Amino acid sequence: MRRFGSLFIIFLLALTLPFSGCQRSEPDLLLLNAHIVTMDPQRPSAEAVAVRGDRIVWVGITADAQQKFPHAARSLDLGGATVLPGITDAHTHLINLGESFLKINLKDVPTEEEIIERVRERVATSQPGEWILGWGWDEGKWASRYPTNEGLNRIAPDNPVFLVGLHTFAAWANQKALEVAGIDKRTPDPEKGKILRDEKTGEPTGILVNSAQDLVARHIPPPTLDQVKKALELGAAECVRNGLTAIHEAGTTPVMIEAFRELIREGRLPLRVYAMLDGADEQLMDEWLANGPEIDSLHHRLTIRSVKLFADGALGSRGALLFEPYSDAPQTRGVATMSEDAIYQMTRRCLERGFQVATHAIGDAANHMVLNAYERALREVPGSAGARLRVEHAQVLAPADVPRFAKLGVIASMQPVHCTSDMGWAEERLGPERIKGAYAWRSVLATGAHVPTSSDFPGETLNPFLGMYAAVTRQDAQGRPNGGWHPEQRMTLEEVLRGYTVEAAYAGFEEGVKGAIKEGMLADFTVISEDITKPPATRMLTVQVLKTIVGGEVVYEKRQTE
Repeated sequence: MRRFGSLFIIFLLALTLPFSGCQRSEPDLLLLNAHIVTMDPQRPSAEAVAVRGDRIVWVGITADAQQKFPHAARSLDLGGATVLPGITDAHTHLINLGESFLKINLKDVPTEEEIIERVRERVATSQPGEWILGWGWDEGKWASRYPTNEGLNRIAPDNPVFLVGLHTFAAWANQKALEVAGIDKRTPDPEKGKILRDEKTGEPTGILVNSAQDLVARHIPPPTLDQVKKALELGAAECVRNGLTAIHEAGTTPVMIEAFRELIREGRLPLRVYAMLDGADEQLMDEWLANGPEIDSLHHRLTIRSVKLFADGALGSRGALLFEPYSDAPQTRGVATMSEDAIYQMTRRCLERGFQVATHAIGDAANHMVLNAYERALREVPGSAGARLRVEHAQVLAPADVPRFAKLGVIASMQPVHCTSDMGWAEERLGPERIKGAYAWRSVLATGAHVPTSSDFPGETLNPFLGMYAAVTRQDAQGRPNGGWHPEQRMTLEEVLRGYTVEAAYAGFEEGVKGAIKEGMLADFTVISEDITKPPATRMLTVQVLKTIVGGEVVYEKRQTE
């Protein structure tokens, strides 16, 4: 009798299994009536996508989707909108973006007087002795005539003021901040930094370049965990509003890691993060190199397997390391912030422990130095051929170094918007010959190297479509210069789309789950108003992000009032 009962139960289960399987086969989300750019060579375009959980389970045309999946939990008719694979920005500073909403925002403020007025307004609502922090004045554009702190001293005699430049390679401090830091005319320049001084008196002017900023910055009270979480959350919300589904955060501190983890547990981080550890933090590096990478192979929300280093400063502030002196400042060749041997030593340690290294290099000498260090480490560490070492920016390259990226398997992580931001003064810095190797995307791509594209926000706009426009036109939004600046280095639309999707995924070892719209990939989509695959390129200037979808969840949707 017991045997008969068991067989009967098995029989009933067998009858119900097909029905249960059918129910499970229905998707959680259907995207219909869309123009889908898949970045999948086997199916370059489609109209519909089915999602179950956080994965894509089917790609095809709308008519087939409606017939195949009549009981989808949710369907979105996109009315012909364009769908791209979720866009990844492969070089970001999310914490600085978030903090920019909490500090005085000086980006695009054109004059010293207007900046001083904004600081005055903040001082009026602050307590004596409270730090006044800001960011975003353009140290590149102002490098020909940096301001002094006279105006800041006048409106903030009792509050230390510290204003970080747009690209973080110079800061502007008032006298109170210099006093807190103990900086006066007798203070020597720190290694790899410079305190600008009055030519007559020798007194500091308030401008601190490269590592000299740390003399003041170390006295600013560190943000609390809650403040860091708030900044990251604000930054992430701005990212998804601009269509980003993932970022590569270039320089992550211990408190940021803790904040990321808590935000993920609390369901408050709407995008994916590939984190580069701050390689200048010795204690952090010792800890992580002892324990190894942290790879989220299940949910792909936070992966920590890269280390960020700095080889030099920025071109705008003349901190980028060049082989020959600056054309407009022949007394300097820039600054090496790490030696070639130090880069080699850290790269070797990272390779031995399974970490990728991503090194900031702007000048031609800095890029040469980094490639030398990488080549030596790759040669000496067994099994490191697939390490995907990265050079962040690769902005000015000597002709002999261009083919070395592909030869060594090194990724050239480049930012199209740097070109159009810098083109007004870059040739003054470099001269007519060196400029041919600057922002040289076409030259690098022609060698077969991997070139992910990104923004380096908040120093540049985080709108990826403005980055795409810069890449394919090498013009500003007004179409200047006519025909493009050094147009021989333009990228094709397909190349720059790959840069923000396929290549960005490759740079984070995630090409198996990100970067294309096909079965088995993560259900990350950027839904936009314009078909940017059709000319003119100016379409990219007016693109509106309609929806941002991460793991099958709509994390941003444009409101009619926006």
